[in-house]
Amino acid sequence: VGDSSVLTCLSKGKINMLTWKINLKTGGLCTLTYRTDRNMTHRTNCSDNINWKFRPGLAPALEIQQVGIAQEGNYSCDVASTDGNFCTMYHLTVLAPPRLSLYCDEQGSPVCEAAAGKPPAQLSWVPGSSSSAEEKSLDNGTVTVLSKFTACSTNGTNVTTCMVSHPAGNWSQSIAC
Repeated sequence: VGDSSVLTCLSKGKINMLTWKINLKTGGLCTLTYRTDRNMTHRTNCSDNINWKFRPGLAPALEIQQVGIAQEGNYSCDVASTDGNFCTMYHLTVLAPPRLSLYCDEQGSPVCEAAAGKPPAQLSWVPGSSSSAEEKSLDNGTVTVLSKFTACSTNGTNVTTCMVSHPAGNWSQSIAC
């Protein structure tokens, strides 16, 4: 989420026509078409952050700026050229890193929350805990994971650390309740 992504179209020969068909997971269909004979581009139902990226000497590409969950889906590029027809397909999966918060509840127990992550984060505790995580799916496709620390033994320390594991990164935070 938030980064830019560039998808390239593979082809041989001189391009006559190029079409990107974008089938978004949220149900929308976006198309971008370029005809070289008329030097004409056409776009249908595409958000402003999806644009052509042409550079001399490089394969034509599509740039998605500020990638968001709404851009997740299947992207196919069809090229008609002097050497034949070519198709390149991509499946774009968007990772959303969770927002980590650690606090003490009313009973003085540490609570760790990894909010709005995609996919859901994995939570664990140091020292070890017998706690289980609760997941809440949000409307935007992300998931909030909540875990309450339940000590197996205190080992003389009241400092606990929540460890968050996610494909977008790993984080930890400590607290004394």
